[in-house]
Order: sequence, then structure tokens, then C-alpha cells
Amino acid sequence: MSPQPGRELSVSQARRIALAAQGFADPAPASRVDRRHLRRVMGRLKLLQLDSVPVVIRTQYLPPFSRLGCYDPALLDRIAYADDEWFEAWAHEASLLPVDDEPLLRWQKQRAEQGDTWKNLAELARSEPGYVAEVLAQVSERPLTAGELTDPRRRDGEWWGSRSLGSIALDWLFRIGAVGIRRRGNFTKEFDLLERIVPAEVLARPTPGAAEAQRELLVRSAEALGVGTATDLIDYYRLPVREGRARLRELVDSGLLAEVAVEGWTEPAYMHPEARLPRSVEALSVLSPFDPIVWNRDRAARLWDFDYRIEIYVPAAKRIYGYYVLPVLDGEQLVARLDVKTDRPGGALRVLGAFAEPGVDHGALAERLRLHLHDLARFVSVHDVSYGDRGDLMPALDPG
Repeated sequence: MSPQPGRELSVSQARRIALAAQGFADPAPASRVDRRHLRRVMGRLKLLQLDSVPVVIRTQYLPPFSRLGCYDPALLDRIAYADDEWFEAWAHEASLLPVDDEPLLRWQKQRAEQGDTWKNLAELARSEPGYVAEVLAQVSERPLTAGELTDPRRRDGEWWGSRSLGSIALDWLFRIGAVGIRRRGNFTKEFDLLERIVPAEVLARPTPGAAEAQRELLVRSAEALGVGTATDLIDYYRLPVREGRARLRELVDSGLLAEVAVEGWTEPAYMHPEARLPRSVEALSVLSPFDPIVWNRDRAARLWDFDYRIEIYVPAAKRIYGYYVLPVLDGEQLVARLDVKTDRPGGALRVLGAFAEPGVDHGALAERLRLHLHDLARFVSVHDVSYGDRGDLMPALDPG
């Protein structure tokens, strides 16, 4: 069923709308997961955030697992980096997006070229244009990594830090859309001309103006989130806040988004007209720390009363839950969090800590979660699951 624009939604309804938009109400694959299923997930999420930390598995592989179950991560790499159906861009941080979306990001690249980007990139382009041109010339000859430049140039200083000028030049060329990125083994960036990654047919499409592109990106944000505040929708593609709010007003005025109220929210919410409200959501899954369900801490608190903080950069003695903590979704609720690590030499998925949210039935959750953790172990290519001793959920999860 579809909720009515202008009405007030309960928090439960908003949760179910959000989870359905994210693909958690879709039927499970009836056969082995193939590229059609991965395309469906990308169609729901619109993008996959990238991160280099491989504690369990690199984060871009986890959102499809959370929605589909086990699949071959190499298939995602083939779609993105061999078949070039998806491409890397700066969207919600570094992300993978469908190549068809490339025109919608050109306004960002144009602004970067005018200096609206990280200071060290713009400063290098201003101070060393000849060197930047030489780096681009080398990429035009063949795809390469920063270390494969013939003159990578190490330099220390206020702008450069410990990075090579070659690496900074390549990042500048990426930000302005001159080059794109594929990934080699161990997640190493390989830079190539964008025209050799994004199809010529896409590159030949007209360039939307910034306002038009922002409106379309906000519509896609609403499709992906189902319902959200202005901040939620603007954050999805990291749009400029003032411009994003102006675009949202235009979208409501034109009927492309509906303004609704959500129980307990102090700000208005926006909903895509085709958002679906399922009667229930039956998913059970761990989530990546960079899954759209939880990447916005304020939204996770508003929708799920779930205070989630990534503790990677917190000193070990000050961590509450652990280094790499995966939230657990059960039905329409976030019910627990697990500190997990893949021990490849030991052949095990190590659950170092397990913590339930208040009011959760530990035994019922643990029985189902054990099976799911064995699926996760199989997904990350280890054969066993081991349990530590931290957290109130651990005794039920590992009864000994």
C-alpha cells in the first residue's frame, strides 16, 4: 500500500517505508544470486559507499549481502570494474554509482575546477599546472596507479603532508572529471581517462544545470530513503545544504515529493509519491557501518532509537562496543550490535562482542542470529564462527 501525502506517519510506518525503499521487503532470491540481483540492490540504494577498512570485508560488499544473502563478491567487482556498469564518484563520500548517473554529477566537477574542493587539490592545480598536465598525459597513455607515475614527486609541507604530488594530482583530475578510478587487487586505485570508463553515449548526453541535477538527485534520495527530513535527503548525495533546501521546496511545489509529518519528529519529512508501506518487514541481517540505514547517526536515532557511532577512530580504552561494530536488523527494528572480525589465517569469523538493545529477547534473537552468522562466515570465505566473552547477548549467542 502507498501512504497518503500530507498525513502523519507513525514511527513504525516510517520505518517500514524506509526499509521497503532500501530493499528489505523484497522477496529473497529464489536461485543463486546473479548480476540481476546486484543491479536490483543498486537500483534501490542508488549508490554503494566505499571504504578501505577490510575488518570483516570491504564495506561495499556488505549492503548486497544484507539484502540478498550470500553471493560472489567478485561478481560485484566485475560489474563495477570490468564491465564498467558502475563507476566511482564523490557522492556520499567515495561511492559506486550507475554510469547513467554521470551527467548528474558534472556540476560538482565544474565547481571543483573553479576551486570548490579540498584546498590541497586546488592549490596544486594552481601552483603546478604543468605537472598536472604531465600526469594527465601519462594516464592518457595507459591506466596507472600513483606509484607508477614516472615522476611521483615526494614533498612535505603545509599543503601536501606526506602524500606524493602525483597522488594529489590524480585526485584533482578525478574531482574535475578528467579521470576515473578502477580498482586492482587489495583495493588499489588505478586511474584511467573517464572516457574509457563511462560509455561515450553517456558522456554525450547534455549536461544538466546544477539546480536540475540537484532536484533529480534529491528525488533519487527520496526513492532510496522512502521518507526523510531535508537533512536526510540532502546528506544522501552530500549536496550543499542551502541549495538542497531550495530544491526540496521546488520539488514539493511541483508534486514530485510530498511533505508529511512523522510522529515525534520536530522537522517536516519528505516522501516519494511511490513510496511503499508494507504491512511488515521480516528481514534479519547484520548491516555494514556504512549502510544507508545507519550511516546518518541522527536518522538512526530518530527512526530506530539506535545511537550508533563508528568507533574505529576511538582509542581502544574508550570504545563502548568495539572496533568494527555491525548493527543487527530484525524485522523493522535494530535490535543488537556485534563487534566482528574476519580471521582469515585462522579460518574463522570472530564475534568479539554481542550487545542487545533494551527489551530484546536474547534467546529468540540468538537462535536465528547464529544461522545468519554462519552465512556471513561463508560469504567472507571462512569456515567457522567463534565467540568472545563481551556483551550481554553473548551468553545466549554462545551457550557453550
